[in-house]
Amino acid sequence: MKNKLNIPFVFLALVNLFLLSSGNFNKIYAQEAEKNVLRIAADYVKIMDGEIYFDIKTTARINKQNMVVPKIELTLLNEVGDEEIQLGKGITNMEGEYKFVLKSIDEIKPDSSDTYNVVVSFKGNDLYNEASKSISFKDALIKAHMITKDSTHFVSAILIDASSGSPVADQPLFVRVQRLFRPLNIGEDSNNTDQEGIVLVPVEKGIPGVDGNLTLEVVLEESEAYGTVKALVNAPIGVPVVDESTFDERTMWSPRNKTPYFLLLIPNLIIFGMWSFIIYLIINLFKIQKS
Repeated sequence: MKNKLNIPFVFLALVNLFLLSSGNFNKIYAQEAEKNVLRIAADYVKIMDGEIYFDIKTTARINKQNMVVPKIELTLLNEVGDEEIQLGKGITNMEGEYKFVLKSIDEIKPDSSDTYNVVVSFKGNDLYNEASKSISFKDALIKAHMITKDSTHFVSAILIDASSGSPVADQPLFVRVQRLFRPLNIGEDSNNTDQEGIVLVPVEKGIPGVDGNLTLEVVLEESEAYGTVKALVNAPIGVPVVDESTFDERTMWSPRNKTPYFLLLIPNLIIFGMWSFIIYLIINLFKIQKS
């Protein structure tokens, strides 16, 4: 009789357990479904005789708006066949950006076709699903220099595939003059390399530069095969301009440590005068109290 009475209680306990388990499963599933999709953008950048790095940015579409995603831990892997070699880890800044610098191209290994394969991966967290971005590129070189023909200055540049040593034809190269905010394009919008991998771009006269010096850059930009490659050329062919900046002088728009003397002197004199008057009144109040 006792055993017969326990059967309904056991049945009810099993039903409750099943319902609780189902509720927890649905809750976990709902939490997983609510996670946002993280987007990773990554570009390979090589500056001749300078930095080699991966320019990475993380974004997500939240409430129908594209937003940068900061504080995301990323792992960079070099894929060589079936092997994965970890290059390093990093965390995006408040702008959702991370710059992973290579000491040299020799830090990563190419596959049998001389192609470098790098994966930027994110393991996922409570807010975002896991994500990854693959980059494939070959190593390229840009050799650039100035030449002069009939009193006209030209930028001559050649694009070379580093693995084969052969010139690369029909690739758009941009020639620009470096400026403080945005480079100034010269020549055509883009100049395609010829069969020998060469472009020849005239430099307009009258371009101003400090002490007449110009820094020109020849850029292969976001190529599917080679990424972004940039070469810099310094040339004293500009129109000299005088640097009239007053940044280091004591002016109203200078930094705090260059405040004009009158702004330091007058407010301090006013403050000193006010405190002197207050102290004078307090002294007189004590004299009146004693008398």
